Amino acid sequence: MAEFVKVAKTEDIAPGQGKAVEVGEKTIALFNVDGKYFAINDTCSHHGGPLSEGDLNGKEVTCPWHGAAFDVTTGEVLGPPATVGVVSYHVRVSGSDIEVEI
Repeated sequence: MAEFVKVAKTEDIAPGQGKAVEVGEKTIALFNVDGKYFAINDTCSHHGGPLSEGDLNGKEVTCPWHGAAFDVTTGEVLGPPATVGVVSYHVRVSGSDIEVEI
């Protein structure tokens, strides 16, 4: 059964930035898009680059390794060389705690 797990504080991630968080054995990329938080798998589906270290432009993150682009709100692939999207996770904010549903 899925549950929400606290992964960060709102002040940990500035607008337009991303951060890798560990949840159990998963590494999740957490992003702040204009004060709203989104979470996707941190591993690019092309060759495993860390999406949390990519450039975030609006809701699009670009993988730092080969330039694949993903929608951080859905995990959908937006540009090659990746052809498959990544898993997205539900996020909620409780006070200043950011929680991801795992």
